Amino acid sequence: MSKRRVVVTGMGCVTPYGIGVDLFWENLKNGKSGIKEHNLDKEKHLVKIAGQVPADIDVSSYIDPKEAKRLDKSIIYALIAAEDAIKDSGLNLEEEDKTRIGTYVSTAAGGLIVVTTGYREMMQRGFHKCSPFTVPMMIANMASGKVSIKFGLRGPSKAILTACATGAHSIGDAFRTIQYEDADIMVAGGAESSVCDFGIGAFTSARTLSKSTRAPEEVSRPYDVDRDGFVLSEGGAVIILEEREHAIKRGAKIYAEITGYGQSSDAYDMVAPDPDGNGVELAIKNCLQEANKKPEDIDYINMHGTSTHLGDIAESKTVARVFGDKNKNKHLSVSSTKSMTGHMLGATGSAEAIAAIKTINEGIIPPTINLINQDPEVADLDYVPNKAKEKDVKIAMSNSFGFGGHNAVLLFEKV
Repeated sequence: MSKRRVVVTGMGCVTPYGIGVDLFWENLKNGKSGIKEHNLDKEKHLVKIAGQVPADIDVSSYIDPKEAKRLDKSIIYALIAAEDAIKDSGLNLEEEDKTRIGTYVSTAAGGLIVVTTGYREMMQRGFHKCSPFTVPMMIANMASGKVSIKFGLRGPSKAILTACATGAHSIGDAFRTIQYEDADIMVAGGAESSVCDFGIGAFTSARTLSKSTRAPEEVSRPYDVDRDGFVLSEGGAVIILEEREHAIKRGAKIYAEITGYGQSSDAYDMVAPDPDGNGVELAIKNCLQEANKKPEDIDYINMHGTSTHLGDIAESKTVARVFGDKNKNKHLSVSSTKSMTGHMLGATGSAEAIAAIKTINEGIIPPTINLINQDPEVADLDYVPNKAKEKDVKIAMSNSFGFGGHNAVLLFEKV
């Protein structure tokens, strides 16, 4: 059986900049950071900054305020991003067979704020005194479930939890679901809201977050010699995947075709990446093989690039090994948009997929900001430092890697 072709017909997101793909993209291409001081009790935290969704966003046009009180913020972000993506796609759901539309909208941590708040209430008032909505608010599959419920989508619905690779794996698995005829349309992506006392504290204890005292917008600095960890962030990002002939038949606007999806495991460590990048290399090669592409065919890679010492080195050296460094491959550009957004955990892979797709559509590569002194230990690649670059991008790759050694690589092509 030949696999069906799959295209992207809609996009939506909520990020530290606010609601909307246009707002997200405008800030990325202008090299503007969304990192600020967080709104937690800074006296109690070593880390004072984060990428938080603005508190003043208006969710009332998406979700009834009464219902919103019964939802974790990650679910709210998922619902907003999904609604905008569906609107953007031009789909009239009432004219579609909803049994053929599925939902893979996932989160890495689930309702972390709800869990910690509920536990605090239990300790203070008794074990049966937390909100009756605690369980449905905290379980990690509920973002997918609520999107399915809101829009009446009765196709496959699940959550894929692979830490920081969650959003990318959700898109990749949705791609497979359409390829193998289990659905015609998929709502796919990730959402996260882990910027809370527990989230900041736990990641600080794990020694993964930057403790830099620089201005907030200067802290996330992938590949720079002065980087010292990532910036925790939050948001949601969703894309609509559609079987190509179905999209063409209804006259849909097509942003790109997804032609490759590579997966692998490092099988190395719970947190640290394999320094030799063997798992990453396997995922990249699997992705290229499926798309029937050679390394020299790729114009741009949105790198995982978290601004951690080991991660940046391992990924960059692996990319240079597969594609060649900038002396051998002058054609390839790479960048890390986490330099501007911070690390959105389960949402980051889907947000960066949107960035890769916009790069194809706009012919502009977003920069890696704060790259002032390139670390001699990272591979010598074109990281598009500090300022966006105009380039005709026909094929873009997006890399996502998660704690536990989970690797996901997506490939998008211009149509």
